[in-house]
Amino acid sequence: MQSTIRKKVLQALFESDQEFLSGQALADIAGCSRTAIWKHIEELRKEGFVLEAVRKKGYRIIETPDSVTESKIRLGLQTRTLGTMIHYEESVLSTQRIAHTLASDGAEEGTLVIADEQTAGRGRLMREWHSSKGTGIWMSLILKPHLPPQKAPQFTLIAAVAVVQAIEEVTGLHPQIKWPNDILINGKKVTGILTELQAESDKINSIIIGIGMNVNQTKDHFPDEIQKIATSLSIEEGRTLSRSVIVQRLLERIEALYSLYMKEGFTPIKLLWESYAISIGKKIRARTINGTIEGRALGITDEGVLKIEDSGGTIHQIYSADIEVNV
Repeated sequence: MQSTIRKKVLQALFESDQEFLSGQALADIAGCSRTAIWKHIEELRKEGFVLEAVRKKGYRIIETPDSVTESKIRLGLQTRTLGTMIHYEESVLSTQRIAHTLASDGAEEGTLVIADEQTAGRGRLMREWHSSKGTGIWMSLILKPHLPPQKAPQFTLIAAVAVVQAIEEVTGLHPQIKWPNDILINGKKVTGILTELQAESDKINSIIIGIGMNVNQTKDHFPDEIQKIATSLSIEEGRTLSRSVIVQRLLERIEALYSLYMKEGFTPIKLLWESYAISIGKKIRARTINGTIEGRALGITDEGVLKIEDSGGTIHQIYSADIEVNV
C-alpha cells in the first residue's frame, strides 16, 4: 500500500513538468492525508530525489537520482507482471541469495531483487563477479513458468536476448552474445547471466535469473587482472547512463520475450539469439569437464545446447563449457 501511494505521488510530481503541486492535490491523487504526503516526500528525499517545497505552492521535483531504488524503477516502468514487487537493498552479499529465500517463501512471479552493491556476487561455476557500488545493475528476477525443469536452460538465452535488446534501445551500442551467458561489446564482457532453479522432478517452482551489468564503471573500477576482458556501457558509449532506465527496458524486454516463448515456444527466441551470437560460423574452442573440443560453431539446438562440428565432420553437443572464439 505504501509503495502504491509513493508511486502515485512520484508519478504526479514527475508529470507536472516541474510545476508545483499542493499537498492537498497530491493527497487527492494518492488517496491519503496531507500528513502522509509529507512523510512520503521525506522518504523520497532519503532516496536522493531533490524536491523543492514552497509554502502555499506545494512541491516539485528538481532532480532525480541515478539510483535503482523501488521508486526510481517504478517511475516509467511499462510492464504487467515483472517488477510489480521490488526488493531493493543498498548493499547485499548477493541478490541471488535473497531471491532464493523470497522464492522459497512464496514470492510472486515477477519479483525483482536489486542492489546498489554486491559484496559476494558470483557468476557461473561459482566465479567471483565484481559488483562495485553505485555503478552497475546487480539484480535477480523470479519467474514461475508452468514448465518441466529441462526447459530451464532456455531462460538464460531469453535473458541474453533481452539484455542485448535493452542495451541497443538505450544506447547506440551493438552487443553480441557469447554462449551461454556472456554479453560482449567490442570483445569485452559487459554483462553476465546466472540462471538457477528451484524445482521438483516434474515441474519448475521458480527460475531465478541473475543479471550483473557493468553500466557506469570507469576502467579504474576493474581489478588489473580483468581490465583487458571487462568493460562497461559508459566506457563504450562515452557517457554516463541511467541505470534505472536500463532496468526498466530490461524488464520490459524480458516480459515480452517470456510471453512470446510461452505462446510460440523456443523457435523465435532461438532465431533472435543466433542473430546476436558472436560464435556462429566461427572456429571455437570449448573447454568442458570431459575435455576440449575445437571446431566450427553451427548454432544451438531447440534446448539451447551449442552445436560444434569438428574437423572430422562430427557434430558435438555442448551443454556446459568455457568458450574461446576465433581460435
